[in-house]
Amino acid sequence: MSKAWTATLKLPKSTFPARPLAASRDQTIQRCTDHFYEWQRQNRPANGTFVLHDGPPYANGNLHVGHALNKILKDMILRTKVQQGKRVDYIPGWDCHGLPIELKALASAKETNLSPLEIRKAARNLASNTVAKQMKSFRSYGVMGNWDQKWTTMDTAYEMRQLRLFQKMVKEGLIYLKFKPVYWSPSSQTALAEAELEYNDEHISHAAWIKFPITNDWRSHPQFKSLQEKIRGNLYAVIWTTTPWTLPANQAIALHDNLRYCVIRDGENGLLVAESRLDTLNQVLVKADGTRLEGQQDIVYDTFEGSQLRDLKYTNRLRGKDAPAQPILHADFVSADSGSGLVHMAPGHGFDDYQVCNSYGIPVAAPIDEMGHFTKDAFPDAPEVLRAAPSVIEGGGRNVLDLLKPHGDVLLVERHKHKYPYDWRTKKPVVIRATEQWFADVASIKEEALDSLKSVRFIPDTGRKRLESFVQGRSEWCISRQRAWGVPIPALYDETGAAVVSEEVVEHIISVIQERGTHAWWSDAADDPAWIPNSLKGTFRRGTDTMDVWFDSGSSWTMMARRADVYLEGSDQHRGWFQSSLLTRIAAGIENDTTFEKGAPFKQLITHGFTLDQDGKKMSKSIGNTIEPQQVMDGTLLPPMKRKGKATKGPPTYDALGPDALRLWAASSDYTHDVVLGIPVLQSIHTALIKYRTTTKMLLGSMHESARTAPLTVTDQIALIQLQDTMDEVGKTFDNHEFYKGYNAVNRWINNDLSAFYLEALKDRLYCGDGGGVLEPILNGFLRMLAPMTPLLVEEAWEHRPEWMKEDKSLMHPLHQLYADPIIDPSRLTIDPAELRKDIPILMAVHNAIKPALEQARGAGHIGSSLQSTVEIHVPEAANGGRGAILNVLEKHADELANMFVVSAVRINKSYDANLSDSAADFVYLQDFEVRGVKAYVEVRPPEHAKCPRCWRYVAPQEDTLCTRCEEVVKE
Repeated sequence: MSKAWTATLKLPKSTFPARPLAASRDQTIQRCTDHFYEWQRQNRPANGTFVLHDGPPYANGNLHVGHALNKILKDMILRTKVQQGKRVDYIPGWDCHGLPIELKALASAKETNLSPLEIRKAARNLASNTVAKQMKSFRSYGVMGNWDQKWTTMDTAYEMRQLRLFQKMVKEGLIYLKFKPVYWSPSSQTALAEAELEYNDEHISHAAWIKFPITNDWRSHPQFKSLQEKIRGNLYAVIWTTTPWTLPANQAIALHDNLRYCVIRDGENGLLVAESRLDTLNQVLVKADGTRLEGQQDIVYDTFEGSQLRDLKYTNRLRGKDAPAQPILHADFVSADSGSGLVHMAPGHGFDDYQVCNSYGIPVAAPIDEMGHFTKDAFPDAPEVLRAAPSVIEGGGRNVLDLLKPHGDVLLVERHKHKYPYDWRTKKPVVIRATEQWFADVASIKEEALDSLKSVRFIPDTGRKRLESFVQGRSEWCISRQRAWGVPIPALYDETGAAVVSEEVVEHIISVIQERGTHAWWSDAADDPAWIPNSLKGTFRRGTDTMDVWFDSGSSWTMMARRADVYLEGSDQHRGWFQSSLLTRIAAGIENDTTFEKGAPFKQLITHGFTLDQDGKKMSKSIGNTIEPQQVMDGTLLPPMKRKGKATKGPPTYDALGPDALRLWAASSDYTHDVVLGIPVLQSIHTALIKYRTTTKMLLGSMHESARTAPLTVTDQIALIQLQDTMDEVGKTFDNHEFYKGYNAVNRWINNDLSAFYLEALKDRLYCGDGGGVLEPILNGFLRMLAPMTPLLVEEAWEHRPEWMKEDKSLMHPLHQLYADPIIDPSRLTIDPAELRKDIPILMAVHNAIKPALEQARGAGHIGSSLQSTVEIHVPEAANGGRGAILNVLEKHADELANMFVVSAVRINKSYDANLSDSAADFVYLQDFEVRGVKAYVEVRPPEHAKCPRCWRYVAPQEDTLCTRCEEVVKE
């Protein structure tokens, strides 16, 4: 094309950058987050505010992509609600107490043996610094919220609300102190709740088969008369245990009344075992005694019902020479399918053991200390022997077995791989240990808690059963921790060690904390009388336990005036924050308060999966496969950009697409499952985002103010229908929080409808004609769909809009627009959309047939541009009589078909031409298609006229002559 004609074209001009400009990123983020959040607070109605309550991330270390996924999902929900006309309320929070922060603070301290107050100061400083760093990172992702009003669990106001909640539960009788077994972490030296455990399927224990000597008075019981002559030695009860370190705490042996048991010969002695476990015991004896033949069966002296054995008593050598004989009793949990059918019970180290022994009045003993070392009570006859042993999680159980081996009480010890609980923070084994702890009664509120979940919407649906199962399986909640960094449990203890906790005592302690702060609980003198209410007489001391961090974060609902519309966190929070929030709110609702809205703290509960690397492995620091959000934003996970010439020298440069790349990854992910992030995923995200940017740049550069009044073509109106259909689909998926479906719908539309159809058809009119079309409505609709996913792109587009749009003060920022508002004034439409919608399948069927026929011609070298062709549409007679309807549609729009299909001419051949070849033509390419049951075909043929040198359509009367349209435009 000559330069003279080029100067007459309306070529795209836009300042919109092909890539985000790093220099202006901070300002762009501020406009689409802080400014936008404040705008919606001022301009959306307060009535019906949508509340998304933040599940507080832990203020310990740097953020990873899992954090980014969580915050971006929340942000997209909020932006969707603003588009729907709602005001949103989102106040970010942080969980700041607990062991990991305390341990990290201790590790970074220059001194050792810090006092509780010094630990608290160091932990607060660490948490405060971490909150500041994490908040800066979250804001860099384009996440909006009321950041200035952020909350942390260490805020004074927060701690006071938490203590008030505790006081309510005390008033309702839901808080109590009890000496009973709890999960205990020797590595953390504190009690743990179930939610603080993770299970290791590869744990190895040294499991032991042990025999306990039954006292000789068995010979006096008539049911054992048959054994009198057969057993010259002793009778033993055989047990199997995976925790030999608990044997010093053994207080009873359990059997089941309804199981059958047998006594077998073992030399001069007899061994008592369940009949169903006899084969297993024989295998054990073969392994233990190399002279015993495999398959050799010992003589069974007699069999008994379990109920007949309850008169027996036995001794535990480890409890000392003077220890009394111990009972054999019934327990429902005893199984015929494992162990020996007889269960060693240590009520200080087992939950089931505790329940059974407690019902018989058997005392609880747990002779290990907070670090897992044996105490002097573990072996009274020689206390120093076990006190010198390693901790029970480091092999102390083998020392116990060494004490029993000289007596022949150890039949066999084997390595046993099984599932075992670990401390989720230290990644080390936990034990069950009886200690005096504070508990919240869950059993009495369980049914109400479960009932409250019936009205909650769960996404995904599987979350309902998961949360219900955790609540259902819980009867109490250990809420005390033996650490310094946390909210103190407001309890006083008298001179005998008895705890005093009442509504009045808690009220008094809260009043002092309000004046002095929680640090004073540790810093004040031990005998400071200010902490003791006047009603208490005598000497009292303050307790040192702190509250479980799940009680901390689970109290966050107290910030809200009503139930939240959405809680959204990872799937691990069903046993954590979701559960603790639910239980504390239900507990608070027991109080007869008409102003309190009862029910779960959330109306919708949304959970997302974990992040995985490209090989499907869970991201973990120990594996070294974690990805930081910054790596996604700066593009360094992908290969560096290719450079030419002098630019090849120097450090590599990367395609940094900024926060929108990170956000688009989150939007594209089906978060209801685990989410993969790796190079293949990021490459597809980059491709999509670059497509969005190039499309935005093209739209911004090609829009003309005159298009607002230009007549609309059929193609324009088809494009509007395609856009509206896509917006409807995207709107529904976004409202349903299925952003990945909306993302896919946008990509289908931009590739199939906008790029491959409308923009191709519009280029001639846009550049060479009157510049009309519906690009402005399309841009508005496009940006509305992108707004929740890529707000920075939308903000950039608004900044780089054409000058004539900047001068139009009636225009509204795309982020401020209501999603459902019309994208074009309906009065501009010249065709009823409902009628045109019926025609579209026919027009698209023809369009889709022409494309491959053109490709055949291009592949054969006959054409370069599709404008170098004429198309004939052949619609033969059809058996179903549908030919007429199809021809009517084609003829109705005949004047626009050439532009719509981007060819130079279209002929509609009404008669069936049996001769598919034409020797007079240079080429003919045919493509069949079917629509509404009618089979038809198109032919691509050479153009019939000369090429217009300006628009390149073959519609000019002769070579080097402008076509009629171009001649008129040039004159103007």
